[in-house]
Amino acid sequence: MTNYSKLPAILVLEDGTVYHGKAAGKIGTTTGEICFNTGTTGYQEIFTDPSYFGQIMVTTNAHIGNYGIDEDDTESNQIQIAGLVCKNYNINYSRKMADESIQSYFEEGNLVGISDVDTRSLVRHIRDKGAMNAIISSETLDVEGLKSQLAKVPSMDGLELSSKVTTTEPYFFGNENASLRVAVLDLGIKKNILRNFEARDVYTKVFPAKTTFEEMEKWNPDGYFISNGPGDPAPMDYAIETVKSILNANKPMFGICLGHQILALANGIRTSKLHNGHRGINHPVKNIIANRCEITSQNHGFGVVAEDIQNSENVEITHVNLNDQSIEGIRIKGQKAFSVQYHPESSPGPHDSRYLFDDFVAMIKN
Repeated sequence: MTNYSKLPAILVLEDGTVYHGKAAGKIGTTTGEICFNTGTTGYQEIFTDPSYFGQIMVTTNAHIGNYGIDEDDTESNQIQIAGLVCKNYNINYSRKMADESIQSYFEEGNLVGISDVDTRSLVRHIRDKGAMNAIISSETLDVEGLKSQLAKVPSMDGLELSSKVTTTEPYFFGNENASLRVAVLDLGIKKNILRNFEARDVYTKVFPAKTTFEEMEKWNPDGYFISNGPGDPAPMDYAIETVKSILNANKPMFGICLGHQILALANGIRTSKLHNGHRGINHPVKNIIANRCEITSQNHGFGVVAEDIQNSENVEITHVNLNDQSIEGIRIKGQKAFSVQYHPESSPGPHDSRYLFDDFVAMIKN
């Protein structure tokens, strides 16, 4: 295990609020939009989820690092969060399957964090004031200097980030002799989504975010999947145009999270930034088509505008959030195209929503 001593660190929020704590991970300075996840497990999946690119993560569970790091639990090939804020930072771990400690993992991944913070107070502050930019530093405690540095960080509102996390080259996943082939537009995909397709006898080819429909169609897929990812969907004209082309060709399509927002934008439905987003693994959602509730895994800071869907002739609502009535799912009338705002691959989280992968496969076959 790497030598580690708890040096002082500081967290400064965009509104001037300051929290003092101890250094976690690499010694340095990092910036990003601060947000929180209410899940009690799955910290490694959160760290490596590309949807969190550019965000400083506050974990509400009191202990982080206590079960170590296992390579099999990663959702991408690297740490994606911009920084970590936690209460108890546990270097020692006892899980036999773990490969290394969280400290060595963070040092290898150049991740700057802060521990020993009153995360209950911090989360209440974010809930009240909304998402905002923040800066963590364990190399300087100069508050005014950090505020000046933070002022230069762009807002997540209007920020396109998928092009920074997408694959640079197409790649395949699954059994090439599978019964179905699905083309995946990678806006920041999680590995467990591909695993869910593989488990349903689907062979996938994953394409970079800015790939055109015409290029993907050359592979002759049976359907299309639009993935999750980070940032604001509104400036992503390239993905919106690709989805419009898929719809015009009347091809089966399924979207998750950012993919859901892109499908909405392709149909004239606006998106907007949420006050503090939905991030956790216990969000109740009602499937209003099947008239049943499911507990879902969520990670998003933007949503679709309900009023636009209610006034749309082409789009109908399929799922709603039971906490705040926000839109969690849509489908396109007269076409084989649907999407959900939450994460049915549930890594981490409950498996209530994995039926959506089955629905997509059945839609393709029918």
